[in-house]
Amino acid sequence: MPTYQLQVNGKPHAVDVDSDTPLLYVLRDNLGLHGPKFGCGLGQCGACTVLFNGAATRSCVLPVASVGDARITTLEGLGTPDKPHPVQQAFIDEQAAQCGYCINGMVMTSVGLLAQNARPTEDQIRNTLAGNLCRCGTHTRIIKAVQRAAQTSAKEA
Repeated sequence: MPTYQLQVNGKPHAVDVDSDTPLLYVLRDNLGLHGPKFGCGLGQCGACTVLFNGAATRSCVLPVASVGDARITTLEGLGTPDKPHPVQQAFIDEQAAQCGYCINGMVMTSVGLLAQNARPTEDQIRNTLAGNLCRCGTHTRIIKAVQRAAQTSAKEA
C-alpha cells in the first residue's frame, strides 16, 4: 500500500491507503475529520466539499492519488470555536442550519465562492450553491448568511 503525504488544514499527514481511496474516506477514517460528510458518493450533493488549493471540491470523487501536494482545507481548518471563520459566523448569526448535514458543503462552497468573488450577487450565490442539496428548507437563511459574510469581509478589507 503506498504512502501519501497530504497537506490538510495546514499540517502534513502521511497516510497508507490504496491509490483509488476517495479523499473523503482518508479525511474521515484516517485523519478523524468529520466536517466533510458522506452524502451521495457521486459528487452530486456537496456534503463532502473541501477546499482544494482554495477551490470548493467534492472529496468523495477525488482519489487520494490525485491530491499531490495540494492544500486541503476542511471545515475544521477554517476557524476555531473561539474565532469562527466569517462564513461560519454568518451561518451562526443567520441561524442557517437546521439538521446540519448539508452545512459543511454550504459553508465550504461559500468560502470558495467568496475567495473568487468578494461581492457576489444573489443570483451568483444561488447558482454557486445550486449543486449543494439541502432537504430542510433553510436556503433563504443560507443565502442571507453568504450575503452577510460578503458584507463583513468587505467591511474588514
